[in-house]
Amino acid sequence: MSTDHIGERTADETNGTGRTELKITTAAAAAAVRYYSVAPGYRLNVRSGPGTSYTIVRVLSEGAKVPIYCQRPGESIAGPYGTSNIWDNIDNGQYVSDAYVLTGSDGYVAPHCS
Repeated sequence: MSTDHIGERTADETNGTGRTELKITTAAAAAAVRYYSVAPGYRLNVRSGPGTSYTIVRVLSEGAKVPIYCQRPGESIAGPYGTSNIWDNIDNGQYVSDAYVLTGSDGYVAPHCS
């Protein structure tokens, strides 16, 4: 996939409506991803799904920052930032509880995972 032409418009993208649509590539979406700090003093388990019954795939070190690509509901977890059922997708098939991530919000800060 080429990322050289982010947001490029072409005449054949009108879909018969006469309006040109803007296509956003993965690179453009990735540029909008924010990084958030994990709660100080915690090594955080990264799991293969949104709950503690999922396999631990790695452990984040203290002071880690994580990208949040999307979020999904899952097991409710109590952590330093409250109790939340939101799980943050930080990589392909890798989730952390939002209760351990300083997002500044009790709600969703990224799109829902599809």
